[in-house]
Amino acid sequence: MRLEKQQQKYRSKLEQKVAQSLESDDCEYEYEPVEIRYTIPSRIARYTPDFRLPNGILVEVKGLWDATDRRKQALVRAAHPELDIRFVFANPWNRISKQSDTTYADYCDKLGWKYAKGRVPTSWMKESRKEGEKK
Repeated sequence: MRLEKQQQKYRSKLEQKVAQSLESDDCEYEYEPVEIRYTIPSRIARYTPDFRLPNGILVEVKGLWDATDRRKQALVRAAHPELDIRFVFANPWNRISKQSDTTYADYCDKLGWKYAKGRVPTSWMKESRKEGEKK
């Protein structure tokens, strides 16, 4: 039996099935009782943006923008703050996950990342190259 009697939500149907079997066997348990932190060993990774405009702006096009993609962008930007990387989303108002109310647009706004819906805005194409930026 669960130590807490409130309605529990599980991350998968299999977890729910295992919990039910524990309960039917009168076994006390806790669901996700601890958080264990670990470090992922560093490695050299590669990122290839989808487009580069003549003014140096890099454009990444995303339909689905999952946690792995968001993490990659954060790492790339931390390693290369001089790059101007922007997004074109199929739908910037998609939620980042089923469990979150945060949209792709909200996420970008929070971090100051520029984005557009469906196409590269003309204004991006007309921006001049930033001074000191390589071709």
